[in-house]
Parts: sequence; C-alpha cells; structure tokens
Amino acid sequence: MKRFIFILLFLVVALAGCEQPLEGPPIRIGYMNCNSEAETMKRFRPLTAYLSQQLGRPFEAVPVDTQDFESRFAAGDFAFTHGNSLLYIIMRENHGLKLLATEKRGQFGSRTAGSIIVKKDSPIKTLADLQGKRMLFGPQLAPTGYLAQYDLMLQAGFDPEVGLDYYAIPHGAYKHAKVIYGVYFGEYDVAAAPTLDLEIMTREGRISADDFRILAQSEIIPYCTFGASKDVDAELAEKFRKVLVELTPETTVEIDGETIKVLDSAWVDGFETLLDQDYDPIRAMARRVNMPPYQEF
Repeated sequence: MKRFIFILLFLVVALAGCEQPLEGPPIRIGYMNCNSEAETMKRFRPLTAYLSQQLGRPFEAVPVDTQDFESRFAAGDFAFTHGNSLLYIIMRENHGLKLLATEKRGQFGSRTAGSIIVKKDSPIKTLADLQGKRMLFGPQLAPTGYLAQYDLMLQAGFDPEVGLDYYAIPHGAYKHAKVIYGVYFGEYDVAAAPTLDLEIMTREGRISADDFRILAQSEIIPYCTFGASKDVDAELAEKFRKVLVELTPETTVEIDGETIKVLDSAWVDGFETLLDQDYDPIRAMARRVNMPPYQEF
C-alpha cells in the first residue's frame, strides 16, 4: 500500500512539472517593427511565449512594417496588435480595434513626447528661425517622430511645406537614431526626435545631453499600445490585458532552455490600462496635421 501511494505521489509531481498542451490554433500578434524585423522578434518572442503559457493558448509573434500594419490587420493576418499610439487610433477608427494596455518606458511611463532639436551651438533659437532650413523627420506614422513636431510648427504659425528649404525622412532601419545623428553630424539643421529616444541614447552614452538644444516639446501622449480585434472573444482579450498589466521586472519565461526576464527582453518597464479618451490629444494633432484617420484631400 505504501509503495502504491509513493508511486501515485511521484506521478502527480511528475505530471505537475510537465507543460500542459496549448489549446486551439495559433493566435497571431502583430508587432510593429520599430527598427528591424530581427530586433522585433528578439524583443517580443519571450513575451509572446509567456502569454501562451499563462493563457493556455498558442500565440505567435508576427513582425509587421508600419506602412503595412493597417492593411494586414484588415486582412485578418493577426488578431492582437502592438504598435504606436497613432496606429491604434487609425485602426480603432477604421476597424473597431479594442484598447487593451499601454506600454510604460522611460521618464514619462505610459506616455511620451516629441521634440524639435538643434545642435547646442546652432544659431536657431525659435521655431520662426527654421525659415529656409533643412529638417529631418522620423517615419510619417510616428506620433512622436513626425506628427507631434509637425503639429508644433503649425500651431506656432510656421508651415513646414512653405517655410523649410528641404525636409526628409531617412530610409531603412533605425530611423529615429538616424534623425538624431543627422543633426549631430551637421547634415541637417534641425530634427524631429522622439524624447524617449533622446533619453535612451543619452543613457547609453551614444550622445550627450549637452550635444543638443530642444526648441520645442509636445504635450505628453500615450506610448505604444496593445489592442485586440473586435472579433476576439471578450473574455480572452480581458485575460490578455490582465497578464500584461500584472507583469513585473521579476517575471521570467523559459526559451530554448534559457530563463529570460520578459520585460527586460521587450525593453519595457511595464504596462498600464489607459482609457480611449487618453488618446484624444493625438486625435487632435492628427486632425490639425491632416493625417490618418482624419485626412481630407
């Protein structure tokens, strides 16, 4: 009898240590490429694996270029989304995307800002001084790399289409770093830099805070955002959100035999639940700048 009980306990412990099989077909999460596809997968593969583990459903990470994000979502290529806050607004307006959680990173937490910068010794002192100058922007759908800065100039009475001698958006990957370095190395007079990128590059020693002067900074607005298709089961979406907001710096997941800290891997401090109305300042910017989803031709 004792031997039987011992064997039974052994089996219970052994089975408890085994991973339970995940149920159902893979559920795809579209992650917006920030710098490159390879970087996106490296950052978010552990988070995706942790979601699968916690929810008992197989999730699959799908890297998606910003310009293709809406069309691929509309085509049903993925059910959950992780992208910038302007993409969230576009897809909520056009496709009924449901807000889940907002990423926290840097000094402003779940919010961030856009800055217009020049070199510290630049003769440019005000936005009016941009007349006839050369400016470098981030990607056009970047809320703090293009939209916020364009809006700042318009609100100051300066029309970039008329006042600037020339402006451009860098090609290829790592566009925000290229924008900042474009001014640093003197190729452009002024740049539209995300405040968070300035903070991170300074912290990592790639630039110094003394290298630049901020001409103007936007109000703080929500940062990168997780959303769910309106067709996703409401209970699953809520469980997904709950897993995100309960992540801590100590949360780990096993990937290829290695224990990985989920938030560290994703370069995230945590997640917060915001309200859709918290995104209204971005909507106002997009309307003033005549950008999606409110553009008028």
